[in-house]
Amino acid sequence: MNKVILLGRLTRDPESRWTQKQGSQEQTCVVKFTLAVDRRGRDQGADFITCVVFGKSAENAEKYLKKGLKIVLSGRIQTGSYTNRDNVKVYTTDVVVEEWEFAESKAAAGQQATPDDGFMHIDDDMDEQLPFT
Repeated sequence: MNKVILLGRLTRDPESRWTQKQGSQEQTCVVKFTLAVDRRGRDQGADFITCVVFGKSAENAEKYLKKGLKIVLSGRIQTGSYTNRDNVKVYTTDVVVEEWEFAESKAAAGQQATPDDGFMHIDDDMDEQLPFT
């Protein structure tokens, strides 16, 4: 089984591009970012893991993910290789993201809520005032 679950912060804004299948007009969104994941234990540092997202999930990542945002994701490890311009073989290890979600509120992330998603912003401390849970 090849399954990875990570919790960390984006080290910079994601890079996005659109690819097109050969002989087709259909395009697919591809988003790539690096996630800083703390190691267990005090002062153990962090690992910087390259992550790739495809399709509709990538479109959402392109729209909502920003540098410093804390997310949790699950996916699989994928290895590969290519020959660079200097004719040197380069080996790669990426996490292909299958699911991702926010790991903190916008307020905790230091971001202001934006009404562009069609939903009203409700602060975390307002849970007690809501008629449902």
